[in-house]
Amino acid sequence: MVLRRGIIGPTSEVYERNGNAFLIKLAPAYGGRQSIIMQPCQTHEEKLVIWTLLDAGLRVAELASLTKDNLDWQNHRLMIYGKGGPYGKLSKRRIIPLSSRIQPLLEGHLGLHDRMQIGVRTIQRMVKQVANRAHIRRKVSPHVLRHTFSVTCIQKGISTRALQEILGHDRLATTEIYLNLSPEDVIREFHSKW
Repeated sequence: MVLRRGIIGPTSEVYERNGNAFLIKLAPAYGGRQSIIMQPCQTHEEKLVIWTLLDAGLRVAELASLTKDNLDWQNHRLMIYGKGGPYGKLSKRRIIPLSSRIQPLLEGHLGLHDRMQIGVRTIQRMVKQVANRAHIRRKVSPHVLRHTFSVTCIQKGISTRALQEILGHDRLATTEIYLNLSPEDVIREFHSKW
């Protein structure tokens, strides 16, 4: 396994393992410090897509198919019917809490529109365009942002089991694939707990 690391901004790094690139947010986006991919968002739709992918860890098809019915307005969470499940396609339900950053975006958009109104291919193109504006040279896709969400969750202390539920994985081993922690993260966690 070959692991290479490259700094792409004050809050992000790109890790490359066996030819696959993973964008990793190093610091939470509080107090004006935003992730490098969030800064170049120019339109409401770009902000909605990028921020939702980064803060909810949705698959691109799940984001594209969001409707008013997926939003639990009172409890501020999404109910996603995703991949897998005992009764075939889209029968597995999971609940994703909305962050304070994406809650007003999603509630505002779904308050005006019945559904997302942005297709899978459009979302993929949008992510690529925003990444290009952020001067990220590696390939960035919605799935890379799902990886970023997973690593951020682990860095913030969310358990692997809770992350498994949020991501909608049947097996914990699948979730562990997303845990592309840097050697520095491993050392920092060891020192903080030992």
